Amino acid sequence: MNLWTSDEELFDLARRELFTAVVGDVMDKMGLLHQFLPPHLKPLHPDMVVIGRAMPVLEADVFAETSADSANPVMGQAFGLMFRALDDLRPHEVYVCTGASPRYALWGGLMSTRAIHLKAAGAVVDGYSRDTDQILALDFPTFSAGGYAQDQGSRGKVIDFRVPIEIGGTLVRPGDILYGDRDGVCVIPREAEEEAFRGALEKARGEQRVKQAIESGMSATDAFAHFGIM
Repeated sequence: MNLWTSDEELFDLARRELFTAVVGDVMDKMGLLHQFLPPHLKPLHPDMVVIGRAMPVLEADVFAETSADSANPVMGQAFGLMFRALDDLRPHEVYVCTGASPRYALWGGLMSTRAIHLKAAGAVVDGYSRDTDQILALDFPTFSAGGYAQDQGSRGKVIDFRVPIEIGGTLVRPGDILYGDRDGVCVIPREAEEEAFRGALEKARGEQRVKQAIESGMSATDAFAHFGIM
């Protein structure tokens, strides 16, 4: 039986019934033990949830806004390939960026406005975001290390996008699913997504039965022995 037939149906189902912890638990049982991004990456508002396909972006530190004498033509472009990467976002994709030092923000209000127009799902940056009030007013799901106003213009450039990246030792490839809530952001590899989400739905629904049993007086020991879930 197909529980979903499209990304839209899967993502809606996850928003209604799931949370990152239960998906992470199932991936642990699958042998995927390192799928969470570092715990300092949090939503700008606790109620923000992000789920979508990863559009990975690679950033690098620079020390001038442009450099005409560089052997790399990207160095002659303000922000490098950032505008191209942003404009390349597709519906239900998540802009996920790493590679920078924590000297400047990697995401902001105008970027969020453009991403919303493109129907993107959110942004996850391995560093800071800025224009926090604007992003909150837009209600655009943004996960970062927090707010920091310093601009990337003369400090960082996007040097590539739609390439595999790593954040905290966790691999993120184009098309993998990113799922984040107030408890963290997990990466679900494309080849594991059906098993992971089916298992997560089964576990989440089972946890509701366990909750009802415990509320009715069953001990935690008996509940785990009976249901195998805790």
